[in-house]
Amino acid sequence: MNEVRPFAGKIAIVTGASRGIGRAIAVRLARDGARVALCARDAAALEEARAEIELGGGAADVLPLDLRLPDAPGRLAAFAVERNGRIDMVVNNAGATQRGEFEALTDDEWTDGFALKFFGAVRLTRAAWPHLKLARGAVLFISGIGGRTPGAQFGIGGSVNAALLSLTKSLADTGLRDGIRVNAICPGTIRTQRFQARLEKLAEAKSIGLAAAELEFLAGAKVTRIGEPEDVAALAAFVLGPEGSLLHGAIIDLDAGATKTV
Repeated sequence: MNEVRPFAGKIAIVTGASRGIGRAIAVRLARDGARVALCARDAAALEEARAEIELGGGAADVLPLDLRLPDAPGRLAAFAVERNGRIDMVVNNAGATQRGEFEALTDDEWTDGFALKFFGAVRLTRAAWPHLKLARGAVLFISGIGGRTPGAQFGIGGSVNAALLSLTKSLADTGLRDGIRVNAICPGTIRTQRFQARLEKLAEAKSIGLAAAELEFLAGAKVTRIGEPEDVAALAAFVLGPEGSLLHGAIIDLDAGATKTV
């Protein structure tokens, strides 16, 4: 039986691709046939991601950049086109924001939070848009459930994610005119390095093991389980692929039941 590769011949850009969710998405798209342009700040980690993709029979290009810099997103789009002549998909995943109480968060932390996850995504999408029009391609924002139900510790992240969700709806209207699908995924708690650090901190504070700390976290968060980066990657592949072609302007919660609002 021939292997189904829905993205054969397609070119994808994935930001924040050196680890966690971004890396899992890049690996999945490459496995499904796409050639992926990987971008993040950590050059060594990007090379490890490329090696993983190539080991699985996929293809990837690497461009280490700090997408907070105004010219960097345009350079990334130009890099993808120079290498491959087209852009079919853009996955805006890069960006981590500072947690903390509102009174303790500084102007610099607020500015940094928007600089990468929001403005980096805006600039990259704008630079790639003409090429996506030609390809009748797709844009996917990896936002977060804090954009819908933010908490006291998530003032910056919730605000940034909410802005991305609004942008998703706005761009979806533009995409109707230009033939580009635009959607967003809102992951809940995913097993990344950041989550591992939070879990270790909880275990230390409670003087319990990591397994017990995870059970306590699940009970407090009222969710079924911790997500894996591959869970997000599987949904991203569906949304971007032919089976998800009815999705447009969609905001999809992938959060094990964390979002309680309608």
